[in-house]
Amino acid sequence: MTPDTPHQHGPGCSHTTPPSPPQASQADPRRALASQTLANLLKQDGHTLEAPLSALSERAGVIHAVFMANAQTAPVLSALKPRLEQALEKALGQPVRASFMAQRGAAREALAPGAPKPAHHGQAEPGPAAVPGGIHAALAVASGKGGVGKSTVAVNLACGLAKLGLRVGLLDADIHGPSIARMMGAGKAGKPEVKGGKLIPLTGPEGVRYVSIALLADERQAMIWRGPMVMGALTQLIKDVVWGELDLLVVDMPPGTGDAQITLTKTLAPQLAKGGAVVVSTPQAVALMDARRGLTLFERTKTPVLGLVENMSFFACPHCQGETALFGHGGVAREAEALNVPFLGEVPLLPAIREGGDEGVPSVSEPGSAAGKAFMALAKNVAASLASRQSQSLGGEQPGAHQQSAP
Repeated sequence: MTPDTPHQHGPGCSHTTPPSPPQASQADPRRALASQTLANLLKQDGHTLEAPLSALSERAGVIHAVFMANAQTAPVLSALKPRLEQALEKALGQPVRASFMAQRGAAREALAPGAPKPAHHGQAEPGPAAVPGGIHAALAVASGKGGVGKSTVAVNLACGLAKLGLRVGLLDADIHGPSIARMMGAGKAGKPEVKGGKLIPLTGPEGVRYVSIALLADERQAMIWRGPMVMGALTQLIKDVVWGELDLLVVDMPPGTGDAQITLTKTLAPQLAKGGAVVVSTPQAVALMDARRGLTLFERTKTPVLGLVENMSFFACPHCQGETALFGHGGVAREAEALNVPFLGEVPLLPAIREGGDEGVPSVSEPGSAAGKAFMALAKNVAASLASRQSQSLGGEQPGAHQQSAP
């Protein structure tokens, strides 16, 4: 029997060939309708992207539409998914589940004339024109591991530096664990606008302009993306955003030391050279071990390190006012001294910090509070470190030129 010969049932044979699941043929008019529906949504939002329909099938009364995506289109399509499924259901008259598959030709596209050159492991590095000219300097807020309060520090540093007079932007580069939007009160501000294919940042506390992938996708939806899609999303969140004129772009880095971190440091290399990096850690020995790895990343990418921050330095009880060193105390200061890196300050573990993060009110917005004072002291130390590294302060103007400094 040849492979193309159908199975012949002999006498008494009870075997039956199982039916194939219903599939949409290439001539199925629903394919063209699905493709056009996505194209209309992209055009409506000002995007000039293409995402070919790869497959259309129907199972248990639900249509499954699979579209091709690459590193550039993935973040846009992911954000569009709920609206796309709703539009497809209306167009096709039955439930639809949309999904996106990595485009096989993406690697070849990256090697096309004029495209960025491939980096290690075949990843594409962003080209030199990736960063808008209005971003004069960048500050990377990093940690070697998650759970040390890096995002909380990034939010309060950004808002604290804005209170000191700088024009500040805040980029949530933690694609798999975005939290900046909630901490900046995005629920009260709504979704960002898209004009001419460019994202308009939301303006949060202290006038800080911010962008996060959480603003574009369902908060409950996990970003199950491989490296190329993550790096494509990061590049888009920098170059396809109307940041305007910024003295400083604060970047909430993803934890760890992988491809995403390398992409960010290379993309923002000129801006980081004028700014630098801050590494956040708890005093715990395990966290410090990971913080050292973070420092190694910045050393290898020639990113200046402004110093270390000790977060959750001690627990301050709001009832008895007693202090408890839950993770030890002073470990980051000792590590900074051993590594000959500046120690920028410590922030206690306070219930008010957690409450402010959940409610979208940064601690520095309440300057009289213990948390507000701790973060403002940290912001002033960072501002001093930035100023000491430059003959002139950020943007060629003295801090405070754009708004009044906080008392």
